[in-house]
Amino acid sequence: MASTYLTALGKNFLGNTASWYKQAILFFLVLNPVLVWLAGPVVTSWVLVAEFIFTLAMALKCYPLQPGGLLVIEAIALGLTDVESLKVEVYNNFPVILLLMFMVAGIYFMKGLLLYTFTRLLINVRSKTILSLLFCIVSAVLSAFLDALTVTAVLISVCVGFYSVYHRFASGQKLDHSGHDHHGDQQVQETHREELDEFRAFLRSLLMHSAVGTALGGVCTLVGEPQNLLIAERAGWTFNEFFLMMAPVTMPVLAAGLMTCVLLEKLKILGYGAQLPERVRDVLKESSDHEDKHRTDRERAALGVQLFVAFILIASLSLHLAEVGFIGLMVIILITSFTGIIEEHQLGKAFEEAMPFTALLVVFFGVVAVIHDQHLFSPIIAQVLAMEEQAQIGMFFIANGVLSMISDNVFVATIYINEVKAALDAGQISREHFEKLAVAINTGTNLPSIATPNGQAAFLFLLTSTLAPLVRLSYGRMVIMALPYTIVLSLVGYLTVSAI
Repeated sequence: MASTYLTALGKNFLGNTASWYKQAILFFLVLNPVLVWLAGPVVTSWVLVAEFIFTLAMALKCYPLQPGGLLVIEAIALGLTDVESLKVEVYNNFPVILLLMFMVAGIYFMKGLLLYTFTRLLINVRSKTILSLLFCIVSAVLSAFLDALTVTAVLISVCVGFYSVYHRFASGQKLDHSGHDHHGDQQVQETHREELDEFRAFLRSLLMHSAVGTALGGVCTLVGEPQNLLIAERAGWTFNEFFLMMAPVTMPVLAAGLMTCVLLEKLKILGYGAQLPERVRDVLKESSDHEDKHRTDRERAALGVQLFVAFILIASLSLHLAEVGFIGLMVIILITSFTGIIEEHQLGKAFEEAMPFTALLVVFFGVVAVIHDQHLFSPIIAQVLAMEEQAQIGMFFIANGVLSMISDNVFVATIYINEVKAALDAGQISREHFEKLAVAINTGTNLPSIATPNGQAAFLFLLTSTLAPLVRLSYGRMVIMALPYTIVLSLVGYLTVSAI
C-alpha cells in the first residue's frame, strides 16, 4: 500500500515532466541542506542561483514557477533569506507587478482592434518583403506602447485563424464549416499539401519577423518589457526620459533590425523568403470578406471604442499621468464599460496570460533576496566597477546579454540594476555613469536575449503555443531563424552602448 502511494506521489510530482528532470530537482532539494552544513550559506546560495537558472533554461520541460518556487521555499527554510527580505523586494518592485496584472489584461480587451489591423495587412499587402517589414514595424510600435506578450498573443490568434481557414479548405470543407480539426493532415487533399507546406513556411517567417519586432520595440520604452519598468523605477525616469535615454542605442538597433528583415527576405536564407501562394490568398480574402459582411453594428462600435482608448493609453503613458499599472486598469474599465463586458467570468479570461508570470516574478524576487542578503554579486560588481569607466558599459552589456540568452531577462536585469543602484547609493559611481550602466543593462537584457526562447518571454510564449506545431516551428528552427537577428542586434547594440 505504501509503495503504491509513493509511486503515485512520484508520478504526480511535477506532472508529465521527464523523469531525469524530476530527479534533478529532488537532487537539488536534498543537496542544498547538506551544502549549508558543509560549505556555508554563501556557497550554497551560489549553487541555488545556478539551480534556479537551470529551471529557467529548462522552461520548455516544466514551467519554472513550481521547481523555482520549491527552491525559494527551501532557501527561506535554510535561512539564506527570510520572508521580510522577500516582502521588501516585492514592495520595491510593486509597479512591475501592477504592470503585469493590469496592463496585459487591459490590452487583452483591445485584441479585436489588433486582430483587425494585422488581418488587413496580411490580406492587402502582396509583396512578402514589404509585408514582413510592416509586421515587424507594427509589432515594434505596439510592443513599445502595449506589451510584447499580448502582441505575440494577437499574432498567434491571427495566424491560427488563417491557418485553420485554409486547412479547412484544403480538407475539402466549406469555409463556414464549424468543428473542423486543423491539427492533423489526414484529411488534407493531395493537391493542396504542397501549398499547405508553403503556407506554413510563410507563416513561420512572418511570425519570427514579428517576434523580433516585439523585442525591437520592447527595448525602447518603460512598458515594452517588465524589466524596463523596474530599471526606470530605480533610475527615476519617466516614460519620455526612458525613451530619450535609450534612443542613442535603440534607434540604430531598430534601423539595423529592419534592414536585416529586408535582407533576409531578399536573400531567402535560414527559412525566410517563403511566399504566400496565390490560391491561399484568395481563400483567406474570401473568408475575411465574409466576416466583414456579417460584422454587427455592436462589433463595429466596439472596434471604435478600442481605437479611442488606444489613443488615451498612448497619451497617458507619454504624459506619465499615473503608474503604468493604474493606466492599464483604466483601460480595462473604459473598454469593458463601453463594450458591454460586465460578467466576472468574461473579465477573468483577461488575467490568465499574465498571472502565471506574475507569480513567477515573485519567485524571482525570492532568489534576488538571497543574492542581496548573501552579498553574492557585490564582489563581481566591485571588480567590474574597478575597470575603466567606458569599458564597464560594454562589459555590462555583454554580461547581461550572455546571461539573458540562457536565463530570463527579467531575472538578470533585476540582479544587475539592484547592484548598480547600491553602488550609486554608496557613492561608488556618479549619477551620470549609473545612467549609462542602466542603459547597458536594459539593452543587454533585451537584445541578445532573442538568441533563444529562454531569454524572451514572447519567444517562449510563441514556442509553447498551439500554433508552433501547426507551422512546424521547433526550438531548433527558432534558434536558427533568430541567429542573423541575434548577431546584428547584439553587434550594433554593443557598439552603440560603448559609444554613449
